[in-house]
Amino acid sequence: MSGEPARPVDEAPAFSAALKVWARIGLLSFGGPAGQIALMHRELVERRTWLSERRFLDALSFSMLLPGPEAMQLATYAGWRLHGVRGGLAAGLLFVLPGAVVIAVLAALYSVFGAAPAAAALFFGVKAAVIVIVIEALLKLSRRALKGPWAWATAGLAFVSIFFFSAPFPLIVAAAAIWGAARGRGDAVDEQEYSAPVRAGPVAATAALWLGIWLAPLGALYLFAPDGLLTKIFLFFSWLAIITFGGAYAVLAYMAQVVVSGFGWLAPGEMMDALGLAETTPGPLILVTEFVAYLAAAKAGGLWFGLAGAAVALWATFAPCFLWIFTGAPFVERIGTRPRLRAALDGVSAAVVGVILNLSIWFTLHVFFGAVERREFGPLTLWTPELASFDWRAAALTALAGVMLLRLGWGFAPVLGLSALFGLGLGYLAGAV
Repeated sequence: MSGEPARPVDEAPAFSAALKVWARIGLLSFGGPAGQIALMHRELVERRTWLSERRFLDALSFSMLLPGPEAMQLATYAGWRLHGVRGGLAAGLLFVLPGAVVIAVLAALYSVFGAAPAAAALFFGVKAAVIVIVIEALLKLSRRALKGPWAWATAGLAFVSIFFFSAPFPLIVAAAAIWGAARGRGDAVDEQEYSAPVRAGPVAATAALWLGIWLAPLGALYLFAPDGLLTKIFLFFSWLAIITFGGAYAVLAYMAQVVVSGFGWLAPGEMMDALGLAETTPGPLILVTEFVAYLAAAKAGGLWFGLAGAAVALWATFAPCFLWIFTGAPFVERIGTRPRLRAALDGVSAAVVGVILNLSIWFTLHVFFGAVERREFGPLTLWTPELASFDWRAAALTALAGVMLLRLGWGFAPVLGLSALFGLGLGYLAGAV
C-alpha cells in the first residue's frame, strides 16, 4: 500500500505500546473536537513526544481541510505517521469503536426505556469537566499556533466570522490559507526529515482501493434491497460524509431537518436526545449518525435490524476518513519543504484556534444555561442565553474540574470519572434520578 512513512525504527514506539495509547484516547475522547484534540496533543506531543509540535499542527490543519470528523482523522494520520497503514487503521478504529459501542448500547436502551435520568446525570458531570479540557486545549494550541500579530489577527477574524456571522467553515479555511500563502514567509524544513517524494501511481492505487472498500457494501445492499431502508441509510450518511466540512457541528442542523422533516425517521424530541447523548459519550460527535440510524431501523425491524442500521451508518460515515487520510497523508509530509505551502498551513493553524474558540463558547453556553437562543440581526448572529436558566451546578462542577486538572495536575480519566460521579450525586439530591 502506498505512502508508508520513511521513519527510522528507533523513532517509533512499539506497535503494542501505541495500541494502548490509541485505546486510551478512544476511551477518554469526550468533549467534541476541541477536547479530543487537547487529549491527543497531551498524549502524543507532550507526554510521549511521538509527534513534534510542527507535525501535530500540520496534521491538524490538514485534517481541518478534509470532510468528516477532524479529530478522528488527526488520530488516523498520527497512527499512519508512526506505523503506516496498520497504525492508521488501529488509531482511527480505536478512536471510534469505544464510543460506537456506548452509543449502540444507549440506543438499544433508549428505544426500549426512553431517556435514562441516571445516565443524563452522569453525562452532565462529564460535560462540565469537558469545558476545562477545552480551555486547556485552547491555551496550549494558541501558544503554539499564534506566533506574531498576523497569526493573532487570523485567529480573531476566523472567530468573528464563524461565531458572529456564521461564515461557512470551508470559506474561513480557504481565506486563511490564501492569506498565509500570500505572505509566503513560512520556514522550510530540512527535506531529510520528511519521506521520499510522493509518486502518483501508488497514490492513485491507494485511492481506488479505499474508494472500493467504502462503496462495496452499497453494491451489496443495492443487489439485495435496492429500495430498502439500509440502502437509504447508506446513501444518506455517505452523502453527509462528503459534505461535512468543519466537523459535525457544520452539518447537524441539515441532518436533523432531513431526518425529522424529510424522511420522518425520528421525532424532534428523539433527535434532540440523540444529539445530547452523542455530545456526552466518547468519540466523534458525528457518532450521532449511528444513534439516528439505529432508531430508524429498529422502528422498522426491531433490535437486530437496528444494529444493522447502526453498522451501515458507521461504515458510511467513517470509511471515507481512511480514504482521505491514506490518500492525502503522504502529501502532508512534503509541506515542510515548501515555504509558501508552509505559510498557508500556518494560516490554517491560526484559523483553527479561532474555530475551536467558537466551539468552546458554544459548548460552554449550552452546558451553563438551560436555554440558549440564536438570534439573527441581518448578517449578524448572536447566541443569547436566558439568564434565568443558568445552572449553578454546572458552574460548580466546572470549577471543581478546573482545580483538579489545572491546579492539581490530575489526568483526564480521574477528572472525568469524579465529575461524572458528582453529577450523579447532584442529580440524586435534586430528585432528578
